[in-house]
Amino acid sequence: MDIRLGDVLIRQGVMTAAQVDHVLVQQRRTGDPFGVLCEKLYDVDPRAVEHAWGTQYATLTQRVDPATEAVDPAALGLIDRRQAWQFGCVPVRWDGAEVMVVTSEANLVRAHRFCTRAIEHPVFLVLCEPEDLHTALTRWYPLPGAAAA
Repeated sequence: MDIRLGDVLIRQGVMTAAQVDHVLVQQRRTGDPFGVLCEKLYDVDPRAVEHAWGTQYATLTQRVDPATEAVDPAALGLIDRRQAWQFGCVPVRWDGAEVMVVTSEANLVRAHRFCTRAIEHPVFLVLCEPEDLHTALTRWYPLPGAAAA
């Protein structure tokens, strides 16, 4: 079952069920994105919407072990070492026209924001355990003294 953004915002205490229902009515009327309407109609902090989106995305995306993924050097070359460590992400391979990027749940929102702006190809993010991300960063983007974010 898919988790809805409004349900996450209610669960996090950001919005009430009545507010979410009102946003849904407005969304059907205008076609505007749900999060934008939450911000506009109820002054919801954009960071709260982004955090809720991350929670929603984490329930929907695939979980992988980066050690078992086929890695394409061309995908790795889309970002540099500093970026990989700073944003906690590893572009591992192409899946059709999209780049599969591995990150941890803690880095999901930042990694998504970075990848969609810095990588000139469509990306989709998959999740792994923090220690597996650290291992992948150490293997593919060695940086002495660096620690995973």
